[in-house]
Amino acid sequence: MKLQTTYLGNVYQFSSLKDLFAKANEEKSGDRLAGLAAETVQERIAAKEVLSQLTLADIRENPMLSAEEDEVSRIIENQVNEPIYQSLKNWSVAELREYMLSDSVTGEDLKRISRGLNSESIAAVAKLMSNLDLVTAANKIEILTKCNITIGHKGTLTSRLQPNHPTDSVDGMIASLKEGLSYGIGDAVIGINPVDDSVESVKRLLNATHDFIQHWQIPAQNSVLAHVTAQMKAIEQGAPADMIFQSIAGTEAANKSFGITTSMLAEANDMARQFGTGTGPQRMYFETGQGSELSSEAHHGIDQMTLESRNYGYAKYFDPFIVNTVVGFIGPEYLYNSKQVIRAGLEDHFMGKMHGIPMGVDICYTNHIKADQNDMEDLGVLLTAAGVNFIIATPMGDDCMLNYQSMSYHDVATLRQTMNKRPAPEFETWLEKMGIYENGKLSKIAGDPTIFSR
Repeated sequence: MKLQTTYLGNVYQFSSLKDLFAKANEEKSGDRLAGLAAETVQERIAAKEVLSQLTLADIRENPMLSAEEDEVSRIIENQVNEPIYQSLKNWSVAELREYMLSDSVTGEDLKRISRGLNSESIAAVAKLMSNLDLVTAANKIEILTKCNITIGHKGTLTSRLQPNHPTDSVDGMIASLKEGLSYGIGDAVIGINPVDDSVESVKRLLNATHDFIQHWQIPAQNSVLAHVTAQMKAIEQGAPADMIFQSIAGTEAANKSFGITTSMLAEANDMARQFGTGTGPQRMYFETGQGSELSSEAHHGIDQMTLESRNYGYAKYFDPFIVNTVVGFIGPEYLYNSKQVIRAGLEDHFMGKMHGIPMGVDICYTNHIKADQNDMEDLGVLLTAAGVNFIIATPMGDDCMLNYQSMSYHDVATLRQTMNKRPAPEFETWLEKMGIYENGKLSKIAGDPTIFSR
């Protein structure tokens, strides 16, 4: 395995695959914080050149984090389809990129070969892609999943309605919920981040959203994004949860810092099947984000993009209904500015799709990052063009509980209208019945939450 090249008269030698992968990554403040990033643009170009010539066998046969020491690695390794891998293993990373971008290669072709790729190989090819490459390849792939309704159809853009409230007020949450629904938001999930993640609080919020969904016969799913153990206890006590949520990471050590294990998530998945209110077959919801392993000091010297790809290999094991990256939430220590956030959002979406999972994005930033709402709208357009499964939306794009900026209800409605996208089919039928949609577009009463008070 050659880890050296000469570029512009200078010899660049990389000490390991970890070193090579990190230095081939586009500029990320998290990699620089960890001491992993390329020192110069020239070193980054040299790293990409070396990476492009490696074979998929080189990557798989030289693991950055061995299966013997990490359960995420074991899960990823055990999911690789051996016959498909054998047919691909002598491809270079450059050849894989060319194949993915070929006009003759379809989304079904990409889903087939993805079964023979490990997460590190998917990260490798993403490192060689431009932003437009990431949009083009991801747009080919259609991933359908079903909880209470089916989402992910080509030509659709679904959304998570996030009616958070700073005191978990049910009345405040319902007010935001009504407004979101009046814009046609909420087909992917009605999901609440609770301030108080006690079992009693989780039960109260699950019951409130479930009752509202049942009263208005909304074809959607509910979720309260507390720790998985609190949700499981709430379900044991009769709370109506359509799916179970948990944040995950790309290493066993980082997952332990979240207070989770694979057996715990498997138990939650089984509980959702037996006692949840979602019809399935998919009933899990995972959230990720570049930098989480670094923030928990559990990155093992691996760059944050490669670890994010491992997130998706881990998520795939549980057959989730939805997965999303909270792309700009962790802060400027990991993604410093809008350019890095936009790049990470496109990388994450592509890598998730290439793992065969239903990938969404919380297009967001915190107020101490070098980004603004225009940047988020730019990323929203790019991801909609890339065929993102869903986007998260908050009232006026401002989450008053988590104190960060996301997309607004009307932003998602505008993306649908501008990019000729539709809600999920069952949800659109309900919107037409409610008069919120007419002939595939928002009606005159759209945006008026009082329609749910009549």
